Amino acid sequence: MDEAECHRYVPARMSTLPLRIPPVPALIVAGTSLQAGAALAKQLFPALGPAGASGVRLSFAAALLLALFRPRLWRLGTAKWRAVIPYGVALGGMNFSFYLALERIPLGLAVTLEFVGPLGVALVGSRRPMDLVWVLLAGAGIFLLSPWAGDASAIDPLGAGLALLAGAFWAAYILVGARTVGKLTEVESVTAGMVVATAVVLPFALASGAAARMNPTLAAMGMGVAVLASALPYTLEMVALQALPPRVFGILTSLEPAIATLVGWALLDESLTASQWLAVGLVCSASAGATLSARPTPSPASSAS
Repeated sequence: MDEAECHRYVPARMSTLPLRIPPVPALIVAGTSLQAGAALAKQLFPALGPAGASGVRLSFAAALLLALFRPRLWRLGTAKWRAVIPYGVALGGMNFSFYLALERIPLGLAVTLEFVGPLGVALVGSRRPMDLVWVLLAGAGIFLLSPWAGDASAIDPLGAGLALLAGAFWAAYILVGARTVGKLTEVESVTAGMVVATAVVLPFALASGAAARMNPTLAAMGMGVAVLASALPYTLEMVALQALPPRVFGILTSLEPAIATLVGWALLDESLTASQWLAVGLVCSASAGATLSARPTPSPASSAS
């Protein structure tokens, strides 16, 4: 996928932080941090459940953004809220459904299936014969993770479906996020979107009884998830985005399913079968191939600046 599909709509001020990190290591650390945040969130599941963990992650991330950038959200007019609410709903749905999937299947496989969403955005409507190759590669990867592949260790079908749902929300997040460009500043978009996402997920978190089970240790872990899965990776991605061509950025971002698999193995003791590793490799290859063959397009961030 191209950089426009990979970009996560972060505030412009993040891109001006005085970080002197080579772009390729910055992007690899960003991906590792993002998946480490997901692994830490999964460790909250026994106490808070996926709904509670999602609510904690989003609410803490929203609080961080509000404290750091202090946007005047109360001054947004009706038209701007109409643009940002679908964006926030997609963000909340993506995070919540991904955490529900993560409760049932390994981290690496959840990210692999979720990646189908942005890959689909990159390929939809394409009439180039080469893009059919990337569709077939991704389809083969998904098939290898399905119950019909004949693998005795086939993953939980509901977990797989929830990961694909997270991918659909990711695709919607990309499409509706692009519509906020020119209507809101990047700070307003990402902060208001995070507030809306919190409002979407928080009722489910409260209904699960997560608030009654919160304690200082769980709160600290939740803040760690917000930093690892939001603030740090998004900042490092902006550092990389300033120095890397969009296609290189997209190809390196395509490694995230493999990074997630390694993080799941290292931090969660999750191991995959040979066919599951092959599925991860096929989806990564499809994503990288789609990026490599894509026509250059301006990113939402750059077009807004």
